[in-house]
Amino acid sequence: MGSWQRLLLFGGVSLRGGGGTSVPLGRSQVLVCRRQLSGSDSETLKQRRSQILSRGLPKQKPIQGVNQVIVVASGKGGVGKSTTAVNLALALAANDSSKAIGLLDVDVYGPSIPKMMNLKGNPELSQDNLMRPLLNYGIACMSMGFLVEETAPVVWRGLMVMSAIEKLLRQVDWGHLDYLVVDMPPGTGDVQLSVSQNIPISGAVIVSTPQDIALMDAHKGAEMFRKVHVPVLGLVQNMSVFQCPKCKHKTHIFGADGARRLARTLDLDVLGDIPLHLNIRETSDTGQPIVFSQPESDEAKAYLRIAAEVVKRLPPPLK
Repeated sequence: MGSWQRLLLFGGVSLRGGGGTSVPLGRSQVLVCRRQLSGSDSETLKQRRSQILSRGLPKQKPIQGVNQVIVVASGKGGVGKSTTAVNLALALAANDSSKAIGLLDVDVYGPSIPKMMNLKGNPELSQDNLMRPLLNYGIACMSMGFLVEETAPVVWRGLMVMSAIEKLLRQVDWGHLDYLVVDMPPGTGDVQLSVSQNIPISGAVIVSTPQDIALMDAHKGAEMFRKVHVPVLGLVQNMSVFQCPKCKHKTHIFGADGARRLARTLDLDVLGDIPLHLNIRETSDTGQPIVFSQPESDEAKAYLRIAAEVVKRLPPPLK
C-alpha cells in the first residue's frame, strides 16, 4: 500500500512517524496524513474514477403535473432576479388566462417570494402527504419562506440544503401547471446543479444589470446552463435606465447596453429591458407586483413583452 507519513501536532509537542519534519504549532491540534500511491494503487484509482464518470448525470424526472419549467437565474445577487421571476409569472398568466402558472422559490437562504406575493402561513398537506402551494393573484406559490419564520436565518450545511431542495421539487402537489417559474438563488453552486440535473428544464432566463461586475457573473451563469444542457432563452437587462420623474432626463446609472454586448458574445437574444423605476420597487415591497397592481404602466408592459418572448422561444412541452 506504500508508505504512510503521519504527523500529529498536539499542544506544541510534535510526534512524528515514518520520517519527515515537524513544526510545533503552539496549541493547534492537527492531524496530517500523507499517502504515497504505488503504481497499482494509482491504476486502481484511475479505474474507479472512470467508473464513476461513466455513470453520467442523474436521470431527470419531471415534476408531476408540470408541463414546462422556466428557471430565472443570475450570477450576481441584487440584480432584480426575484422581482423578474414574480412579474414574469404574473405576465405569463396575464398574456394567456387559459394557462395555469406556478412559482417555486428555491433560494433557501434568502426566499423573497412570500413577501413579493403577499403570502404568509404554512402549506397544508394533501391526502398523499404532499404540500399544497399557497395561492395569490392566480399564481400557485411554494417557498422555503413558508416553512420557516420570516426573520429566522437558515443556517444549514450543503446536505440539509439539498434535502430541502428535493422536498420542494418532489413533495409539492402542484395539480396541473402549464408553466412553473423557478426563482433560483444567485451563483452557480449546488442548488443550481441539483435543479438542472434532476428535472427537465424547458429554458433559463438570465437576469443582469448592465454593469460590468454583474455581467461577468451573468456570463458564468449562462455557461453553466449550457454545460448541463439547459437551453438559455435569453437575457433580461434589468435597471437599464433611470428617468427622472420631474425633468424626464434619462441616466444609465449602471451603464448602457451591457447585456446586449454580453448577448452578442454568447449568441443570445435580449428578451427585454426593465427600467430602474420607483414603482417596481414599491409594488414589490408591498406585495403587489407591478404586473398585477399597475397593468397599464409602461413597466408592466415591459414584463408582458418579455413573457411573450419567453413563450416564443420555449421548445414544445414533453409528452
